[in-house]
Amino acid sequence: MSESLFATQLVHADHVRSFQIRTAFPAGWEVSEHDNQQTVYQQRYADWHRVERTLVRFKLEIAELRRQGWRDLTASPD
Repeated sequence: MSESLFATQLVHADHVRSFQIRTAFPAGWEVSEHDNQQTVYQQRYADWHRVERTLVRFKLEIAELRRQGWRDLTASPD
């Protein structure tokens, strides 16, 4: 069982982008990015600093998509 630490889904017309970070047992975190259900990026990390860098990248990309008119379907607190 994994716990979601960050999850955001954005939509523009019928196009959906999603970003997620969750705990991965027995140790570590799994980060993933999807574009219309296709996995664009998926990685498992044991080092929290790599997760933090990925989270910064996700947040920058999400901000840019919102600037371009994408809207939120769901979002987790930052």
